[in-house]
Amino acid sequence: MTLSAVATLPLLSMTEPLPGFPGHRDYVLVTADGDGRLFWLQSMAPDGPRFLAVDPGVYFPDYAPRLPAPVCAGLGLEDPAQARLYCLVTVPAEGPAAATANLRAPLVVDPVTWRATQVVLPDGAHPIRRPLRR
Repeated sequence: MTLSAVATLPLLSMTEPLPGFPGHRDYVLVTADGDGRLFWLQSMAPDGPRFLAVDPGVYFPDYAPRLPAPVCAGLGLEDPAQARLYCLVTVPAEGPAAATANLRAPLVVDPVTWRATQVVLPDGAHPIRRPLRR
């Protein structure tokens, strides 16, 4: 990807760094497959982390977590339904067929400001490792 291509992508600004990555707050969300089913959450730092992510609605149409009010307020979201959600994906050594999505700790994004945060849902109703295969 060229620098000019990155410049046209929305910059996600994390209100808090992702756990384990304290020096990284600025990311871009880049489609990984061309059809919007898989994304790379790529740090803007040259040596920064990159995570595979999905829009959970594509894989789990029944996924409708209740977002904590402080999270929405911290992002400036008046209505939680406005948020875009992304779930990080783990691809284990067994390969892509065994990939899982973390539905317990989605990234919550304000689509107007592109401010984002990862939230651990307090209710425990959503698994940390839900198989991605439909």
